[in-house]
Amino acid sequence: MSTAAELQQSHAAAEAEAHGKIWGVIAASSTGTIIEWYDFYIFGSLAATISQVFYPETNATISLLKWLATFAVGFAVRPFGALVFGRVGDMVGRKYAFMLTLLIMGGSTAAIGLLPGYARIGIFAPILLVTLRLLQGLALGGEYGGAAVYVAEHSPDAKRGYYTSFIQTTATLGLFMSLLVILAVKGAMTADAFARWGWRIPFLVSTILVIVSYYIRVRMRESPLFQRLKDAGKTSTAPITDSFGSAERMKIFFLVLLGATAGQAVVWYTGQFYALLFLQTVLHVPVAQSSKIVAIALLLATPFFLVFGALSDRIGRKRIIMAGCLIAALTYIPIYQAMSSAAGPATAVTDAAGKATQVAQHAATGTLIFLVWIQVIYVTMVYGPIAAFLVESFPARIRYTSMSLPYHFGNGWFGGFLPLIATWVTASTGNRYAGLYYPIAVSLLTVVIGTFFLKETRHVRIWHEAHH
Repeated sequence: MSTAAELQQSHAAAEAEAHGKIWGVIAASSTGTIIEWYDFYIFGSLAATISQVFYPETNATISLLKWLATFAVGFAVRPFGALVFGRVGDMVGRKYAFMLTLLIMGGSTAAIGLLPGYARIGIFAPILLVTLRLLQGLALGGEYGGAAVYVAEHSPDAKRGYYTSFIQTTATLGLFMSLLVILAVKGAMTADAFARWGWRIPFLVSTILVIVSYYIRVRMRESPLFQRLKDAGKTSTAPITDSFGSAERMKIFFLVLLGATAGQAVVWYTGQFYALLFLQTVLHVPVAQSSKIVAIALLLATPFFLVFGALSDRIGRKRIIMAGCLIAALTYIPIYQAMSSAAGPATAVTDAAGKATQVAQHAATGTLIFLVWIQVIYVTMVYGPIAAFLVESFPARIRYTSMSLPYHFGNGWFGGFLPLIATWVTASTGNRYAGLYYPIAVSLLTVVIGTFFLKETRHVRIWHEAHH
């Protein structure tokens, strides 16, 4: 029988081996995850441009709402993808599951780039589009959990927040990449050409990215912690039942969902997605200019994912997440009022005498960048530590399934429907700030439930599971 000292030595050796490979693991996992987020978000980033390709309407707002509903469909099915691929990941392996998700996502995205519009095939265009969007949502439902668990199970216990925060940058980097590609394509052609066929190029670029990522991922090995559990026969044979098949497990699911991921999700989608939509559709800032504003803000804020991930290793995950949700809820309306004030000068046409006007325009644009940057800082606070928090909240044998479902219910439903809900509320009320009431309410709900009912997880030692 192994002594306690031998077990501790074995644990230390396994952790050291995993730690030695951590940067390669992060690079391989992040590359594929960035591409999947890129694939998922070019659909939304092009909403204002190509909604009428598949949903032609005389009323532009109705056309946009239909497009946003199709965008939301991909989020609606993410929890089902979490169950399907989570089960595969907990039974077969982490690596195998997110290899499948990469191929499904890449194939669906390329197919959207080739899909004929409503003018050519009528009602079949939106039907096929929704079908492809469903496949994208299923794939993303399995991708994130696999990548986060894979990195976490290679990380030393004391630095899990820091190392998993690299995965947390991938959603923002994927959105940033989608904006860069769109800007590059738009800059290479006329606005008319982009509206007719140029919008397809960002979707087709995904094919090259997926091939590169597949090559990188196929060379990776299985998570060492999961492999030890599998070799010892300790993996779950029914991960869905083991994760959600009792009242106690369902209680944990709802607490994590409402006390962490729901608030995190609405802060993410407000700061990074609704901000762009608000600039384009409410403030009527041109697509190229609004995309540059958001892209610069994303670039400047992205390092803070790592800052707050590392800080969570020192002061705790929950404290930072709750602070981000609370500050966001209290400041969203003043921020968006300030954005409205800056939008007019930022889009003003410079007259012949107008050097002063040009200076004012640059200053207003800088103000918009700063206001979006603040919102993305909130995102880094709630999102940077969330992967470590979720991993530490569930045991290894059911971790992929257990953490993926509350994450994708939160981000897929509470967050994914935010652009649709906020746009509909704004259009219905005529109040340009009414769309913010939804993320404010959800954020405050998370602060209350998370503060009083969730436990801090940073002291959890997941490597001990392999030796008990």
